[in-house]
Amino acid sequence: MRWATDRRAVNLAGFIACVLMMAYALYAERVLGFEPCPLCMFQRAGVVGLGMIFLIAALHCPQGVRGARVYAGLIALSAAFPLYVSGRHVYIQNLPEGSVAACGASFDYMMDVFPLMTVVQKVLTGAGECQKIDWAFLGLSMPGWVFLCVLALAGWGVWVNARGGHAAQRASKAS
Repeated sequence: MRWATDRRAVNLAGFIACVLMMAYALYAERVLGFEPCPLCMFQRAGVVGLGMIFLIAALHCPQGVRGARVYAGLIALSAAFPLYVSGRHVYIQNLPEGSVAACGASFDYMMDVFPLMTVVQKVLTGAGECQKIDWAFLGLSMPGWVFLCVLALAGWGVWVNARGGHAAQRASKAS
């Protein structure tokens, strides 16, 4: 059953990668002093959700083909949200100066005053604080790196979990 332990290790590594992404986000906020905008907060929530799916997949590690493919689907589904939000954030950052509304209310204030769906709608339209680029590495802003990391993690997690069934079929034919 080597394929199952490989999937467990990959899923655990995916969880650890999500933890490291969150650790850097908190380091950037608390140590480097970068104030996260509402889109950044949504990206964090998406990365935490993806990490939870990876952790559950690692702990459960089903032996059957169906179970492995269910986790592949859940990983793809949970990655869609942070991919969308980080992609939207990169789009907003690349809009011409002045085309995004001035800075809006804080995320905490919006959560206190507005219904949840209104908050989501307001956050996804972005505001001036979402357009500002405080940090870049190799020409990519932090949301760009979040997009690439989540895309790589999701692709890797889906591929390993979806192919679990094929590896099991090959192993049973070999014995």
